[in-house]
Amino acid sequence: MRVSKITLWSVDLTSHETYYMAEGKTCATVESHILCLETDTGLKGWGEVCPIPHYLPAFAKGVPSAVQEMAPEILGITPTGIDAPMRKLDGFLIGHNHAKSIVDMALWDLFGQVTGQPLYDLLGGRTRKHMPLYHSITCIDPDDMAQIAKEAYATGIRQFQAKLGVDADWAADAERLIKVREAVGDGPLVYGDWNCGASKLQATRTGRAVAHLDIMLEQPCATLEDCAAVRNATGLPMKIDENAFDQASLLKAYELGCLDAVALKLSKFGGLSAMKRARDLTVHLGAEICAECTWGSDIVTAASLHFAASTPHGSLLNVCDLSSYVGPRVAPDCPVRSEGRIAPPEGPGLGVTPDMDVLGEPILELS
Repeated sequence: MRVSKITLWSVDLTSHETYYMAEGKTCATVESHILCLETDTGLKGWGEVCPIPHYLPAFAKGVPSAVQEMAPEILGITPTGIDAPMRKLDGFLIGHNHAKSIVDMALWDLFGQVTGQPLYDLLGGRTRKHMPLYHSITCIDPDDMAQIAKEAYATGIRQFQAKLGVDADWAADAERLIKVREAVGDGPLVYGDWNCGASKLQATRTGRAVAHLDIMLEQPCATLEDCAAVRNATGLPMKIDENAFDQASLLKAYELGCLDAVALKLSKFGGLSAMKRARDLTVHLGAEICAECTWGSDIVTAASLHFAASTPHGSLLNVCDLSSYVGPRVAPDCPVRSEGRIAPPEGPGLGVTPDMDVLGEPILELS
């Protein structure tokens, strides 16, 4: 059994409300790519990647070109040993981890179907029935952010990420964190995320203004050194996101003392194979994991949920139900959140069934 056909689609995903982040970054309608790897026995493995604009060194329009470039190495792969072909792809095309992640994801999906096992079993075994969600709050007026937090709390959410930095005003960011904290009361996790958009001074002033509260900070600055300086100056725990993309970056964050929590994102690391290695290291280093991806819909959400469901006890902070923030639903039979938690799909592999009407006509077919 070998991969005999590659098909790629482009799907526009529109946020239910425009998403505002620091430095003028927004997320409204973005392009996601859906990949199908089909074997000569008729099995189909699925992958998805959605690199949002101005966020990471990843370009959505470059995905089709990268897939076409890798096609000679992808066609003919036997999808029962994934590490070897993915390491070969790493040598064939340097970088472009976001494009490799959909290939890796689809191969894992095929592997699960061949063996008749859900991915959480292949990734280490299921450790939990369902996982806690966090709700990400767009960076708008502090009172409006507090209202969003209240509404999410009413649905069972107990972890809240407040986006910061849209107006480059440290005092306004402090007010946002204070009001979200007040809205959800004591106990729930609240953390403020600048997405690299703050200076050390801005982030430190904000952090010191809320240091009397139970608050965590997320990736305030563009470098690990600056994030570590903010952590030292404020005494607040730190979650790393954009600067975590391989094992070396995880080790560096740990050595600098700012790896309290970390977002492990599929497209940054290059898929589930690299994520599994990163998870093992993160668990060893004692940090807690947010299992997710940059953006996307049901397929990439399903992959992150399988990854989360197999993460050891005590090491999973939360997951993100990306598909709940956007439309359309790419695979309507995928799980939905319930009482602030979500479970992985059942069935072999990813357990997803994409809606072919939503996918439309493919933009690339190779065999």
